[in-house]
Parts: sequence; C-alpha cells; structure tokens
Amino acid sequence: MKQRISFAAVLTAIAGLVLLVWVVRRVGAADIAADVRQVGWGIAAIIAIGGLRFLLRAAAWRLCLDDPRQLPLREAFAAVVCGDAIGNLTPLGPIVGEPAKAAFVRRRLPLGPAVAALAVENVLYTLSAAAMIAAGMIALLLHFQLPSDSTGAVMRRIGEAAVAGTIALFVAALWLLWRQPAIVSRALGVAPGLRKHTDRIRDLEHRIYSFASRHPGKLPGLATAEIGFHALGVAEVYLTLWLLSGAPPSLLLSFMLETANRLITVVFKFVPLRLGVDEAGTAGFAQIIGLDAKTGLSLAIVRKVRVLFWAAAGGVLLVRAGVSRNASD
Repeated sequence: MKQRISFAAVLTAIAGLVLLVWVVRRVGAADIAADVRQVGWGIAAIIAIGGLRFLLRAAAWRLCLDDPRQLPLREAFAAVVCGDAIGNLTPLGPIVGEPAKAAFVRRRLPLGPAVAALAVENVLYTLSAAAMIAAGMIALLLHFQLPSDSTGAVMRRIGEAAVAGTIALFVAALWLLWRQPAIVSRALGVAPGLRKHTDRIRDLEHRIYSFASRHPGKLPGLATAEIGFHALGVAEVYLTLWLLSGAPPSLLLSFMLETANRLITVVFKFVPLRLGVDEAGTAGFAQIIGLDAKTGLSLAIVRKVRVLFWAAAGGVLLVRAGVSRNASD
C-alpha cells in the first residue's frame, strides 16, 4: 500500500513538473524570472502573511477544545505547520495531514479531544471555504464577461456547480446537526474487527454534533478566525500583485484570484504541492478576469515560494520533534 502511495506521489509530482515547465516556457521564462525578482524582499511579508494564516487556524483549533488551556497556541501553531507540510507533500493531503496534527501534540493533549476539535475546526473551515468559492463564482458570473467560446462555457458550468455544491453542503451540514446520525460508528459496527472501536467513535461523533450547543459563545471567535484566514489570503494576493505591477490592484481581482486558489487547492489536493496545476490554473484564470497569463503565473510561483518555505519549516519541526522524543525515550 505504501509503495502504491509513493508511486502515485512520484507520478503526480512528475506530471505536475512537466506541466509547470510547459506553462513557464509558453509564457516566457525570462519574463517570469524578472517578475519574481521584482517582488524582492517583499517575499518576507508574503511569507509572514502565510504564517499568520496558520496562526488563525491554530487559534480556531484551540477554540474547538473544551478547555483551550490544554494546548498552548505555540504548540498548536507548530502542529498546524507540520500537518500542512505533510498534507502538501503527499497525495493523500488532509487524510494524513490532519491526523499528523493530533499526533504532534499527543504528549500535551489526549488523542480523542485533539481529533474531535480538529474535526469541528475542519468542518467550519470547509464551510467557510465553500462559501468563499461560491461568492467568487457568483462574482465571476455577474461582474465579468466570460469568453463566448468553450472556455467560457466551462467556467460558467464550474461556477454554477460551485454555487449548487455550496448550497448542498450547507443543507447537509444542517441536516447532520439536526439528525445527528451515527454514520461512522454504525459502519464500524458492521465490520467484526472494528466493533471494539464503535463506542469511541460514537463518542467522537457526539462531541462534534454537540459542539455548537455546548459552546455557543465560541462561535463568533471561530467565525472570525476562519474569515480572517481567507481575508489574509486576499491580502496576500493583493500585496503580491502590487509588488509585481508596481501599482495597487483592485480588491475584487485579488478576491477572485484567491477564490481560484481555494478551488484549485480543493480539487487538486492530491497533487503534491499542487505542482503545475496551481500555476497553470492561476495563469488561465487570470486571463479570464482580464489579466495576462504572465501575471497569474508569476503570482502562483511567488506563492509557491511561500508554500515551500513553510513546508520546509514543518519538516524542521517534525525532525526536531522526532529527535527530542527519541532522546526522552
């Protein structure tokens, strides 16, 4: 199984690299390099904004705990950075990245509460990301003249599907909160080898379903953290475009490009680092909203530098954690 996953990771990474090289050569490697140099030391601010976004996800995770004092913000932040690094570098994405966060803090926080809090935070993040993508697609359909060719038709269908999917997601979330079905625990009860975990999983489901009723006062703080995460993403695009062009862009364009980035992240999470697809997708979307492909590609490459920086930071934290645990053992 591990060999299959490793092979899939290598294969998707190679395909992404080939796509990236093709897009860069088509747009112009020299022009892209000049744009990246234009950003200069502004990359430090872009990286810092990325760190603040991790900090907000860490703060939201802590708020989802019954007692946030169990998990210091510094350790939650380190765990989020590590989990994001693992999720970005593997084709399984959040399937391995989210459990890695709980594992990283297991000496500070029991696995059950950590996983339950992560599940609640991920539900809220997913709903906020879906709402943002839907808002961006509505703005695309209402405020931009889509091409009359097949590309425009595809974008229109994507936009309509994103809006419909978001509505369905919120309806499903409300139904789950109302009915509170024991979906996972019942499924485990059917498998003889997994029945011993049924009670534990049912308790986890109850923690997730009852969070809002048990902690209604935390919901405004959680909403602020999730909205702030996306707002900082728009700010990062705004700053990057400003550095690339030398003039402040419109907030609407920045919002649209961040929306495209969220959509690409959701759809292509299985591609390590979203290599190639992020750059090609951003370049193509930039043309649809009135920018040139070079600007979109340069934006994606600058943001990829930020991703690589924090992935490297996560790798360092994982190595240090492994060394310290081995030493204590």
